[in-house]
Amino acid sequence: MLKEGDKAPEFKVLTDSGEEFDLADHQNEKIVLYFYPRADTPG
Repeated sequence: MLKEGDKAPEFKVLTDSGEEFDLADHQNEKIVLYFYPRADTPG
């Protein structure tokens, strides 16, 4: 489990506009990752 301040693991995802986002392409940038723990669930 990641904690605040941990480095994120490498990953690639599709953005809402259909473009690929590769975290490796942003190594020298500050990125804010926000996780929705209950996205797409009834909770």
